[in-house]
Amino acid sequence: RLLGFAGLLWGLSSLLCGLATSFWLLVAARMLVAVFEAPVTPASLSLIADLYPVQQRSLAISFFTGAPTVSAMLGLGVGAWVIDTWGWRSGFYLIASPVLLVSVVLVREPRRSYWDANGSTVHAPRHNLRQAAAHLFSNRPYRLTVLICTLFSFSGFAFAMWNTSFLIRSHGLALQHAGILAGVVVGGTATVGGLFSGWLTDRLVVFDRRWLVWVPLIGQSIALVFMLSYLMWPVQTAFHIGSMPVPTTMFWCALMGFFTVWWVAPLFNLLTQLVSSWERATAIALQTICTTLAGVGLGPLFIGVLSDALAPISGSESLRHALLLANVSIAVALLLLVRLTRQPPFRMI
Repeated sequence: RLLGFAGLLWGLSSLLCGLATSFWLLVAARMLVAVFEAPVTPASLSLIADLYPVQQRSLAISFFTGAPTVSAMLGLGVGAWVIDTWGWRSGFYLIASPVLLVSVVLVREPRRSYWDANGSTVHAPRHNLRQAAAHLFSNRPYRLTVLICTLFSFSGFAFAMWNTSFLIRSHGLALQHAGILAGVVVGGTATVGGLFSGWLTDRLVVFDRRWLVWVPLIGQSIALVFMLSYLMWPVQTAFHIGSMPVPTTMFWCALMGFFTVWWVAPLFNLLTQLVSSWERATAIALQTICTTLAGVGLGPLFIGVLSDALAPISGSESLRHALLLANVSIAVALLLLVRLTRQPPFRMI
């Protein structure tokens, strides 16, 4: 019901964006869109945990987390055509309509705790927000998992925000060509890699629950190697697509994109198991806050500041070197993954 209500208000806010008659009304409507979008991830992942058993949950989560990438790629193409044909307001009407329809029919709650071994004995906690956060962060495996997700998000969002600029500065691509390559190559391979990692985890977790950690550990280790290869590869053109040159290093970028998301579905699956069913949404919300602040907030800012600081030493390659140094957070997260497998509560999941 919360998800349906949030979707309804999100759709109405999007319609309000299309109906805006001034700049400040559009700003206010966009802020409402962000507010009503916030409950979607915690509520959705909590619902997925109630709908799917552990051995099927990673693939379900990977479909959910991969959907925004696919919709963004479609939106850039279809949205541009819609706006060019019928105007910018029609774009808001188009995205709001299906959400409003779905939110009206999304009213049936699944049975809570159906797939949890202790679901029948755990009751809803009576904590305020501060107490709930303190209780969750007192859970050492949960705290460690959130920190790992935060470190992966820090480097991942930093790379995503600066990848286009890197292709322009270090490989001499035009803005349009760099944007297309960065979006299509990374977005496409990451979507496929995310779905594959979810499928693979569900197959392996039947034999040993530690694959929830081992799959991210293997995937991110391989991704780190390909990331370093991508950033350090010399300037070479493999071939042309029309007038667009495709650097040889995009081969490493594609491989990196495939493996770099292997942490998402398994660790989200793990998060849903480290807390009770009545704490899942709060636990995921806290994790989302941490990853958003570190990834969207600090990651790109860190790369920009570091690139400027390295400019006197590295010159035009300062951004390349800043992106290379940002991978330290991945190495730290990998060490923490190893530590997570040694947590006694984890072995009891």
